Amino acid sequence: MKTDQSFPLSGERFTAVYHLVCQPHEAQAYARDICVEQTIEFPEALITDQMIRRHIIGQVMSLTMIDTARFKAVISYPVEAAGRELTQLLNVLFGNISIKPGIRLVDVELPESLANQYRGPRFGQAGLRELLGVHDRPLLFTAIKPMGLSPRALADLAYRLALGGIHLIKDDHGLTDQRFCPFDERVRRCAEAVDRASRETGNRCLYLPNVTAPAGEMMRRARFARDAGAGGLLCCPGLTGFDAMRLLADDDELALPILSHPAFQGTFCVHSDSGLAHGVLFGLFNRLAGADGTIFPSWGGRFAFTQDECSDLVQGATRPMHRLRPIFPVPGGGMRLERIAELREFYGQDCILLIGGDLHVQGTDLVESCRWFVEQAG
Repeated sequence: MKTDQSFPLSGERFTAVYHLVCQPHEAQAYARDICVEQTIEFPEALITDQMIRRHIIGQVMSLTMIDTARFKAVISYPVEAAGRELTQLLNVLFGNISIKPGIRLVDVELPESLANQYRGPRFGQAGLRELLGVHDRPLLFTAIKPMGLSPRALADLAYRLALGGIHLIKDDHGLTDQRFCPFDERVRRCAEAVDRASRETGNRCLYLPNVTAPAGEMMRRARFARDAGAGGLLCCPGLTGFDAMRLLADDDELALPILSHPAFQGTFCVHSDSGLAHGVLFGLFNRLAGADGTIFPSWGGRFAFTQDECSDLVQGATRPMHRLRPIFPVPGGGMRLERIAELREFYGQDCILLIGGDLHVQGTDLVESCRWFVEQAG
């Protein structure tokens, strides 16, 4: 099979690191299968064009044994295979092989030319701190809940949370446009309530409504939220797709910080023998898609992430990546006020501490519970 070579390739390549679970005698074939499956998806024996063989098909750069049944494969792909689309980049990295067992994508390295095709986080850590005027401590975050409250009741809750000194207040990810709590009314009321509290305290607080929605509706909700005075957006890219979140992040008319929620993404990462490493899924992919912070269930909560997985996630969110800004790790998932010192020691000050329900179980005075949170985390 021959191809038109009138568009020569640049020779630049990006690399993906996979862990393979297989027997030693299978490892080379496993790695080669990834090279073919993620590019040409065609019988390799039928490819006679040397340009395709040498430059299009993935190349195994190294294959090393981790233990008797686990191998590390470093595979490179031509930057042109990713096109100029985030969707295709993710497809090359882990498209068809996501369906196969025993393959886990654990790291990605992009050349500057490819990474810089993506705008990435508009604010990142430094920009979000500047927006809030908070520079020398963790940011504090909570959610309005539970589902079933009216817009008026949620707005009252948001007011008290902001009055107590919380920096960021989001919709719970289960709040969308339900009959008992319509999106437009909730956002208007909550944005006004948070703004009122901010004026009374003199402290900046951002309300982030959940704009996760059907494809044709998401941008309308985001623009409505901006016009209503919301200070940011919450998006669940596992439900909308990463490129839908990128569309929000790149919109210069919106120009709002975005926090990414992990709903629907758990099965990509929870099994150590397959899927995506935590740093790739919650760190790298969110940065490419423009999130300014990545929410995840921290170790020690009601979910099963380990300390090592959380450390990997923080690395993916913050390590140098050409011009892509580092973003905030946002540990949550059943965190308790009594663990603040422990969380600060583990995550440092460049994080956003997310505590939800535990603010409400400390007593009847929610404002005082928030103030105690502020004091302990400072």
